[in-house]
Amino acid sequence: MKTNTIIAGIDIGNTKITTVISETGPDGTADIIGEASVPTDGLKRGAIINLERTAEAIESSLAAAERVAGVHADTAYIGVSGQHVKAITSHGLAAIRRQQAISAADIDRAVENGRAVSHDPHYEAIHVLPQEYVVDGQDGVKNPIGLNGVRLEVDVHLITAHSGTLNNVRRCVQDAGVREGGVALKILAAGIATLEPHERGQTVLLIDMGGGTTDVGLFRRGNLAYTTSVPYGSDSVTTDLAHILKVGYDDAELLKRKLGAACPTLADDDLSATITTIEGAQYTVHAHELARVIHARITEILNMIHADLSAHFGAAFLADSVILTGGGSLLRGASDVTRTTFHLPVRIGRPRGIGGLTDIVASPAHATAVGLALYGLAGDGDTQALLARPEPDVRVPAPQRPPTTPAPAPKKRDKPRPEPRPDIRAVQLDFDAPQVPDAPARTRPQGPSLKDKLTRMFREWL
Repeated sequence: MKTNTIIAGIDIGNTKITTVISETGPDGTADIIGEASVPTDGLKRGAIINLERTAEAIESSLAAAERVAGVHADTAYIGVSGQHVKAITSHGLAAIRRQQAISAADIDRAVENGRAVSHDPHYEAIHVLPQEYVVDGQDGVKNPIGLNGVRLEVDVHLITAHSGTLNNVRRCVQDAGVREGGVALKILAAGIATLEPHERGQTVLLIDMGGGTTDVGLFRRGNLAYTTSVPYGSDSVTTDLAHILKVGYDDAELLKRKLGAACPTLADDDLSATITTIEGAQYTVHAHELARVIHARITEILNMIHADLSAHFGAAFLADSVILTGGGSLLRGASDVTRTTFHLPVRIGRPRGIGGLTDIVASPAHATAVGLALYGLAGDGDTQALLARPEPDVRVPAPQRPPTTPAPAPKKRDKPRPEPRPDIRAVQLDFDAPQVPDAPARTRPQGPSLKDKLTRMFREWL
């Protein structure tokens, strides 16, 4: 990672702009030192519709994050997503001379040949992601450098975005007074922030449920192999509630946050709220009524994702688990509905492998912004190294004590031997035996002796 560099990750969403400022810590991990979120209405489904408002929101969000960090960001990395993003997978080939090992230059030739495919001239390549390599027919090669062979092949996942949309984003960032370091796909950034190291060897479906769009990425053995986007998100849920309940958008958003649940079985029947419609009428709405509306929209979004994956992969679509992240994942029961739709284990994706203000950016809503900052700190875009980053050591070191002279080892003491017990079988009862001189005299009760009592009892019996 880059050292002595302050990087900002700016997630330009449909409802808010989130900025995260990071730097490289002493142990090589990324420390989050600033964060801020500012509402905006300058975007619609990932595309900018108002340049001035978007630029003002970016400037305000960055300024607030810099006040928290106490420093100015050197560069900023911007996230893009939406229907204007397209991805294709092409094949690259490079011949290797005999008796020579594969070098980095050979890998660059294979990737460049895979990149040289015809695509829409109005689209610009933002990522060239090599998948696994094939050396002389042997697939599954992660790093072919140093291997001997005559044929090097690679599948390249090429991600492009509409040039006009990218230029609008760059202009907003420039008007906000920020130096752009690069753009990155949001779902790739979210994967960098949330995927665990052990998931590098698995096939993981990542669903980033944002406000205006829901982005999807399929990671195979740590490589982004497929991307798509659905033009609906958590804002669609709020719009549905506002339309059905005849209330304003802000009131519907408040109801969703306070009483909403994506799974009707999780709705509390005792919870209700009195609302005032746009026409001034008042009535009571219950939590289970809201849950039915929310469940219908969330189910529709997930079914659209499932249909898209099935149409692209067919019966070959297999995944080990699903990661649900983004602000929409905070809805109660969202993971349960996802589990029912895909019949796979589901977990909520939160940023990991970072230090600093971890309690502030631990929410799934910060996954994309944190991932953008990590992507910028890496510099080379090596997603495999970013996914394999270790967790920071947050343990407090023990105070160092001055050295002391070790105390001498205690001498080993012999245990006292127990006194031998007398053998009661060798004791003879002799009533006329004299007392032992050394033994203390015992006090006997007054009256006839035991011998006299036995003698008298024997005579009476005769």
